[in-house]
Parts: sequence; structure tokens; C-alpha cells
Amino acid sequence: MRNAVKALFSREYETVNALSDISFEIGDGEMLGYIGPNGAGKSTTLKIMCGVLIPDSGSCVINGLTPWKDRIEHVRNIGVAFGQRSQLWWDVPVIDSFELLRDIYKVSSSEYTKSLDELTSLLNLEELLKTPARALSLGQRMRCEIAASLLHSPKILLLDEPTIGLDAVSKFAVRSFIKKRNAEHGTSVVIATHDMGDIEALADRILLIGKGRILLDGSVSDLKKKFSNRKTVSIEYIGNPPSAFEGVSILQARESHAVLSLEPEIVSVSDAISFLAEQTNLTDVSVSSISAEEMVAKLYSEYGI
Repeated sequence: MRNAVKALFSREYETVNALSDISFEIGDGEMLGYIGPNGAGKSTTLKIMCGVLIPDSGSCVINGLTPWKDRIEHVRNIGVAFGQRSQLWWDVPVIDSFELLRDIYKVSSSEYTKSLDELTSLLNLEELLKTPARALSLGQRMRCEIAASLLHSPKILLLDEPTIGLDAVSKFAVRSFIKKRNAEHGTSVVIATHDMGDIEALADRILLIGKGRILLDGSVSDLKKKFSNRKTVSIEYIGNPPSAFEGVSILQARESHAVLSLEPEIVSVSDAISFLAEQTNLTDVSVSSISAEEMVAKLYSEYGI
């Protein structure tokens, strides 16, 4: 109670910057994965790139334009889809929203028809165009949202949690479409997500952001090499259970099944399997490296975020 009364007269303030001294470049046709924990600054970055937010200082140049200064010209070149925000009108059929967006972006009839036919085919939207947005499932709506963001054939696609809440089939469809769009049209893609399946399927390069700062910039393959100091070996066997030896430790063991951890610097996979085969009768062996989720968890731990 004493502290509450004291706070009325002498308050303490702390300034928390959403973004602080971040700097990066994205090349034409590049697919960038933007990862970080909740509140790291991912959505804030995308909103600045869209021109929705104006930073207190610094610069952002996209295709020679400053997003918040050249807003009208800039938005003609970008497509944006936020997983938790909709650009479709809630109570009207999807096709009506598309036609309104065509008028907003001043897309010619021929270009609109061509884009709509391509997007409808690739995203399987035929049965959804006459359905009101409020009647769509989350997966159906996200496919329509991505189509809406690409009707004007933008050079850059900004995605914030595009597969949030989607089932496996819908995720596969969205990821396949984005890859195809990038390959055929050279569309640059920035995807901010917590789903590492999206990153593995789409991104050539990743940026890790934490507490408003860029902590790491590199390729997915480089990161996997960095954290691939251990492999997981799962075996099925008949007879005596295997025992640990130098470079190999037992993680789980039960009748006829075991999971082992292997250190490639000490013992190779082939040698480890040979040693295990001498100990017991192997019926099945599978070897896996670190998963994307484990890799990101280690990154978060390493950088204290």
C-alpha cells in the first residue's frame, strides 16, 4: 500500500523501443524468413515496410521509395497479408472484395482477369469466390487473403503469420503457391512466422530478431551446420538391448525400441550402426539431425530471448 501511494507522486518510467538500430537488405527475388519470439518486433518491421508506421528515426527504402512518404506509389508494388487481419469485406462474397481491390489499385480488366484466373487455379478458389468472407474457414480465408494481396501483381510480398491456424493440407497449398509465385514471377517474399515449417519450406535466408534488435543473419543450412553437433538415432531391435559407447548415449530405451544421441565428431553414423549391429539384432534404423524447432529454441537460449 505504501508503494502504491508513493507511485502517485514519484513514478518510474522505462522506455522500451519496439525496434532499435536494425539494418538489413533484401535482394530481388529473395525469400527471407523473419523469426523471433512474441514482441520481438517482427510485425512492427513489416508495418514500417508497408508505410503503416512511421519510425522515430532512420530510413527505409524499398524500390527507391520511402514507404510512409511515397505511400500511394509504394503500395502499388507490395502485397501484404496479415494472418490476424483481414482485407476482405466481411459480409460480401469474396469476388466482390476482389473487384473492389481491382478498382483501388486501378488494375486493367485484362490484367485482373489474368491474375484472378491464375490465383483461382493455383489456390483452388473456384468454390469460394461467391461465398461471404464470414462463412469461410480460417484456411479458406487465408488462401483468399493471399490471392487478394497478389491481384495487382506486386513485386514484393509481405506475410505475417500466413499459415497461423491452418490444417496440414492448407499449409501445404499456401507454401507451394508462394514458392511457385517466387519462381515464376521473381516475387520477393518476407515471411514473419513462428512456424518453422514455413521457414524450412520457403526461406533461403533467415533474420533472427529479439528485443527490437537483429541478432543473427544467415542461411538455414548454415544454422543447421552450427547446431548439428549431435544426431538422433532411432532403432528397432530383437534380442538384447544396446548399450552406450564412446560418442553414443542412450536417450530412451524400452523393449525392442531405443533412441540414442550420437556425436559425429567422435563416431561416424556408419561406425555407430556397425557397433550397434554387433550388440543386437537390428530390424530398423533411422537417423535425424536437429529439427528446426530445436534449432530455434537453442538460438533463443543462446541470445537470451
